[in-house]
Order: sequence, then C-alpha cells, then structure tokens
Amino acid sequence: MSLSLALHILSAVVWVGGMFFAYMFLRPVLGGREPTERLQIWSSVFAKFFPWVFVSIGVLFITGFYMIYGMGGFGAVGVYVYVMLGIAIVMTGIFKFVYVAPYAHLKRGVKEENNKVAAFALGTIRKLVLTNLILGVAVILVATALKTW
Repeated sequence: MSLSLALHILSAVVWVGGMFFAYMFLRPVLGGREPTERLQIWSSVFAKFFPWVFVSIGVLFITGFYMIYGMGGFGAVGVYVYVMLGIAIVMTGIFKFVYVAPYAHLKRGVKEENNKVAAFALGTIRKLVLTNLILGVAVILVATALKTW
C-alpha cells in the first residue's frame, strides 16, 4: 500500500506540478518571444510533457483503485475519495480533449507556419490547463485537508 501511495503522489506531482510550472513560469517567460518562436517552443514542450501526463493518469487510476480495494472497496472509503475520483475523471477528460483537438491544431499550425491557427489553439490549451490546474489543486486539498470528510 505504501508503494501505491508513493507512486500515486509522484504521478500527481508530475501532472499538477508540470501544469503549475508551465502556467506560472514558462508562459510569462515565453510571452516576450516572437510568435513563431513561442508557438514552436510550446509545441515542443507539450510533445515532451504530454506523454508524462498519459503515464501519470494511468498510474493515478491504477494506484487509486488499488488503494480503494485495499481499504475494503468503495463502501469502505470516505466521501473525499469519491470527490477525488470525480475530479480526476473530469481532469482526464479535459486533458484528452486538449490532446485530441487544440494540441493537434497547435502542431498543425506550427508545422504549416500558420500562427493564427497555432495561437488560437495555444490560447485554448492555456485556458484548459488553468482549469485543470485549479482542479488539480482542489484534489490535493481534498486529499490532505479534507481527508477526514
């Protein structure tokens, strides 16, 4: 159970921490770059980060369900587990949408040197990453401060 919890937390750190870094640090730094360069960098960053998000999501669900069943199943866990699972499902859906639609448009726009398409896609990704970042922080608060709920 300890290994599952450690992997679970590490996966959350990778996903939520990566979004925090991208939104709070990388985004402001790249804001001063030329549009073509900024869009190429973001496309490259996502190409490296998104596979880690897929792995993190898989590990989070596998370890989460393992711990739920290790505690006696869904009937034996607190409300906070249901809240975390619900938010995780929403976050996963948002990420999958980002990957399938706006990220695909960003890559296409960068490849075709169409900054208008790429910039619109990046703006959509930015909003959805902020949404997922807020949800990720909420999950962390639920898992820690509201665990007895």
